[in-house]
Amino acid sequence: MLDPAQCRQARLARDARFDGRFVVGVTTTGIYCRPICPAPPSHEHHVRYFDSAVAAAEAGFRPCLRCRPDSAPDSPAWRGTHTTLERALHLIDEGALQEAALPDLCERLGIGERYLRRLFRQRLGVSPKTYAQHRQCLFAKQLLHQTTLSVTDIAYASGFRSLRRFNDAFRRRIGIAPRELRRHAGKATEGLTLHLAYRPPYAWTTLRDFYAERAIAGLEWVGEAHYGRCLQWGQAKGHFTAEHVPARHAFRVHLELDDLRALSPVVRRIRRLLDLDADTLTIEAHLACALPGLRLIEGLRLPGVGSPFEAGVRAILGQQVTLGAARRLVTRLVAELGEPASGERRHFPTAEAVAGSDLTFLGMPASRRATLIRFAAGYAAGEMSDDPRDWTVLKGIGPWSANYAALRGTGHPDIWLAGDAGVRRALSRLDGVDPAAAAPWRSYLTLQLWSQALQSQEPRSQVDD
Repeated sequence: MLDPAQCRQARLARDARFDGRFVVGVTTTGIYCRPICPAPPSHEHHVRYFDSAVAAAEAGFRPCLRCRPDSAPDSPAWRGTHTTLERALHLIDEGALQEAALPDLCERLGIGERYLRRLFRQRLGVSPKTYAQHRQCLFAKQLLHQTTLSVTDIAYASGFRSLRRFNDAFRRRIGIAPRELRRHAGKATEGLTLHLAYRPPYAWTTLRDFYAERAIAGLEWVGEAHYGRCLQWGQAKGHFTAEHVPARHAFRVHLELDDLRALSPVVRRIRRLLDLDADTLTIEAHLACALPGLRLIEGLRLPGVGSPFEAGVRAILGQQVTLGAARRLVTRLVAELGEPASGERRHFPTAEAVAGSDLTFLGMPASRRATLIRFAAGYAAGEMSDDPRDWTVLKGIGPWSANYAALRGTGHPDIWLAGDAGVRRALSRLDGVDPAAAAPWRSYLTLQLWSQALQSQEPRSQVDD
């Protein structure tokens, strides 16, 4: 529930920490803005507060062309805590309603269509299809502002199957024709470059060092102010470099992709990799209250990897070995089985490639190679759940590996690695800390403890083997 007094204070102060947590509808102009909009603030009696851009649009407001609400960080808070709703939103954002109809989505969720519609109406005030289309239009608006892609390319990149359908939906949802917006959008950056915003603070140095210690040659590259990697989505392949721009509370992302139809889910994957939508203000306030003796690093983010499958492979290869040893194993796997990309770069191996190899080039116990092959074969056959915590049915994958993969592969916010050696060592230096009190943000507690312990070794499983 929004607090109008807090929203008013954040709006008048243009506090970037609240960017994306709510939007501001101005009744005199009919537009909605981010709380950081540079326009002169309206009088309070001309203002309405909404917890999402979708809600503001449904109330008849159109997005501001100056502060560009399409560029704001997402707000996990307004999504709610309902597991079914959260999974539905995730699948829709991944393009579920672009590739199939609503009944197909309901079948994947294991619920009825009527129930899903009611859930969306109760929680978001819109239908699933309206939500999906509005998200598509906001992404298209971002591309119109920030890139030199043609309007036709943008239509397909944002998930529309025809230019006419895109034009109709965009005019209805945004209140202006795409080509007209392009004329007013100003000078866009050459090439496919996007600015992806976050709410400050952002502990970039900590995240950068985490990635640098684990970077796989050819697959990833890390510099003083950037992180990049090869990635793929379905059959689409490409790479990106995300440059930190702290003055804008954003990353400047240079992206190359061989199939623009995958652009929207790829951009969402990049946001998850860098944990750009985390509301660290809320998370750290909760941790400070629940664990008053814990010294917190402000703006700490969860370091993601390319996919849940990649996270699972890294977790298996990291069982009971040091950080350096795990890194060497993953590097060898990528060099042997990864598909070549541009130059010396390589993609992470597919499940099919790993399952089809005997992995004898990896210097590790035969039992662990067998675990990796079983895991890859199950993934290739579509038998693995999208929740890594269900993977423990496979021999050789225990709670630590599954939880580690959930933390890094899906960005799950409430993973507690109780059996982790580094976590146990950090906890031993704290008095009276109850990790259960940190829920639902125990993933961030785990990372806080890792960072403060200044680990020189990759966290190790105490139970998987």
